Amino acid sequence: MSALFSPFSIGPLTLANRIVIPPMCQYSAQDGEATDWHLMHLGSLALSGAGLLIIEATAVEPAGRISAGDLGLWSDATEAALGRVLKSVRQYSAMPIAIQLGHAGRKASSQRPWEGAQLLTPAQGGWPVLAPSATAYSATEPAPQALSLADMERIQLSYVAAARRAQRLGLDAIELHAAHGYLLHEFLSPLSNERSDGYGGSLDHRMRFPLEVFEAVRAAVPGLALGVRISATDWVEGGWEVEQSVLFGQALRARGCDFIHVSSGGLSPLQQIPLGPNYQVPLAERIKRDCAMPTIAVGLITEPEQAQDIIHQGQADAVALGRAMLYDPRWPWHAAARLGAQVQAPPQYWRCQPRGMSTLFGEVRLGMR
Repeated sequence: MSALFSPFSIGPLTLANRIVIPPMCQYSAQDGEATDWHLMHLGSLALSGAGLLIIEATAVEPAGRISAGDLGLWSDATEAALGRVLKSVRQYSAMPIAIQLGHAGRKASSQRPWEGAQLLTPAQGGWPVLAPSATAYSATEPAPQALSLADMERIQLSYVAAARRAQRLGLDAIELHAAHGYLLHEFLSPLSNERSDGYGGSLDHRMRFPLEVFEAVRAAVPGLALGVRISATDWVEGGWEVEQSVLFGQALRARGCDFIHVSSGGLSPLQQIPLGPNYQVPLAERIKRDCAMPTIAVGLITEPEQAQDIIHQGQADAVALGRAMLYDPRWPWHAAARLGAQVQAPPQYWRCQPRGMSTLFGEVRLGMR
């Protein structure tokens, strides 16, 4: 059996293979509500044959959106809109679907990427930006507002409420977003957390709020697969780095975390990222080894043999392909064909199997008219 196409479990959830479609922001919601764009986007990816589809970063409160077009799950209206999309997708796909819940922190109130991705002023429709400390993302941006303890309690309750909505929608897993310079990551990194209370300073104090959020969500949805996406390093001297990520991962595991999705960067414009194929895989390998938890690797993984080798060598338990899946939404089909494996596909598409690959979709029999 191909290692990439072998089954894999995260907590109570079993996946048919090790290919994960990671959260990819679409910036196409209306007041946090999913639209027909999400139906087309998620519907296409749900027919790809991947083992798991994770819905884009979904804000737990309006102020936590990266942009005004971000998906949200903070109200009955946002829950109903996403529910309509999921109902349609599930008519034709049994692929497990997860959701990433997050809060953008000091990177909120921004333009969409194709509009420049700059911080919006109030005159441009922006909103007050909240963060662990009044420390700006860059020298060209105003400082955010430091969170009060009351703000932090409200946000934690928002995570819990969103998680319960996700469970009501029948989603198969939840991923908490603690990566890419957003709020939970901002608490972790000493570059963005300059608090002088019990939530800043030492590593234990900087991990405190992200761990409290995790514990609250874990208690709210005990039967659901629950994981965390992290940036294993800031790629900035003096910032968050992999040794601290290991300790954070161990603390999460002790609290019932089912998986870690290992990315990096996003906290500072000063980051120096050594881009190249598999550039983040060693980070996932370190987390997998030292945290003994199912681990998802990302980072310029584009070729089937490359993904297969990561799994075969035990560097990670699954691989996530974002841009590669947008470019080729049938990537798992093509990977299965090259690796001699089988993949799930809807019967409407069975006739597309290339000559000589009649078992790509399993043993299928087609009548002709």
